[in-house]
Amino acid sequence: MKAKRSVAILAVTGIAVVSVVAGIDLFSSPGSSSASEKVSGRAEMAVLNSGKAIPSATTPSVNPQSAAELAAEAVRMRNQVEAIEQQRTALQDAAAVKMKAKNAALKRYEALREAQRSSSEERASRDAERKKYEGTPKEVAMNLLPDHGWSQSQFSCLEKLWNKESRWKVSADNPTSTAYGIPQALPGNRMAAYGKDWRTNPVTQIKWGLDYIEATYGSPCSAWGHSQAKGWY
Repeated sequence: MKAKRSVAILAVTGIAVVSVVAGIDLFSSPGSSSASEKVSGRAEMAVLNSGKAIPSATTPSVNPQSAAELAAEAVRMRNQVEAIEQQRTALQDAAAVKMKAKNAALKRYEALREAQRSSSEERASRDAERKKYEGTPKEVAMNLLPDHGWSQSQFSCLEKLWNKESRWKVSADNPTSTAYGIPQALPGNRMAAYGKDWRTNPVTQIKWGLDYIEATYGSPCSAWGHSQAKGWY
């Protein structure tokens, strides 16, 4: 039989053993020739000696990375970090824009509420001020006491004082003098500084009379005490 180069691959406990044999095919049928037996013997020797090659066959050598490969890896990692940083920056920039818009809208809302509240308070204040001048002359005078820092207890003195002076009549005219109106201003045209309607408007007269009492006596009860003692105030 013609000799030829063959590669015999044998498995021993999971280890591949390669033997290059010069001669007849290792996988020929039994009893073909004496050369076959020699080849088989040489193959068995290769199997027995294969234990020496196990470490190199099962543990591949690790080739160290070259400088170019290390540089490329560093560039790759740097690019990855920069890409992550760019994503974080973009997200934070977008959040900042949203928060700025939200804060601006909140400020506009608060300014609008403040304007509405101020408008409501101003309207309420005007309504309360208007209500102070509604009612009878005595009711108006009682409503105006707090504007001078006086309590409601001062009204009884004021009521007695102006009952004596004019009986709370807007057109009260003293026949023996030029005193006029509810507070008996002397002369009556002193009240013109509080309004051109001083002759007919009880509110104008009361506002003048209360200011006069505060400036001269400090309170209606003090004015009443003076009137009782002197007969006038």
